Amino acid sequence: MSAVLISDLHLHESDLALYDKFERFLSSKVNGFDNLFILGDLFETWIGDDNESEFNKNVIEILKKVSTDGIKVFLMHGNRDFLIGENFCSSIKAKLLSDYHIYEDGASKILLLHGDTLCTDDVRYQEFRKLVRDKSWRDDFLSKSLQERFDIASGLREMSNEETGNKKNEIMDVNRESVLKISSEFSINKMIHGHTHRPFIHKDENLVRVVLSDWENEVNYATVIDGEISLETF
Repeated sequence: MSAVLISDLHLHESDLALYDKFERFLSSKVNGFDNLFILGDLFETWIGDDNESEFNKNVIEILKKVSTDGIKVFLMHGNRDFLIGENFCSSIKAKLLSDYHIYEDGASKILLLHGDTLCTDDVRYQEFRKLVRDKSWRDDFLSKSLQERFDIASGLREMSNEETGNKKNEIMDVNRESVLKISSEFSINKMIHGHTHRPFIHKDENLVRVVLSDWENEVNYATVIDGEISLETF
């Protein structure tokens, strides 16, 4: 068993160079692996599966090719694209994962997650997350027109960027106690996540925690081969 794991691409139609970078990655780094895991924030924003823009269609095509080539694709919600639904996943022949997923590779069990639930020091974000992940909020949002959804999402993104600039760095990183609590709840000693954009392999007590990068500059992605995790660059 083998897997490639990426996160936090934040794809958006105003950055075609980033799209090209993703396409090159898929054509050069994924072949030969059994699985591709995208651990959230594939898109900078996602306002619903019915947003059939040309850019979104192009992303669908390059991901569908990965599936067609025999590689299993798995997708997880991030804090930017939590409205991705089953229709999108079906279009790329991918499976939508829950917020916490155990990847078993032989005797090795690895917890996969986006990572935002570990940032419990950021109380305002956790409150916002609880609101927008509520089914009634999602249903109400998705009932609006595409233009209304686009306007709301743009406003939320601007507010998020402004708040992020005013927060201390340590607040936006994971909380150690939360990390150890989650690892204990799932009885694992290996974890891979993104969200914080701070790539590193952390070792704390018996836990190995691998953090993936965003895609703004050099990409740090993970591979798992026979239970062994490596952090690679692209």
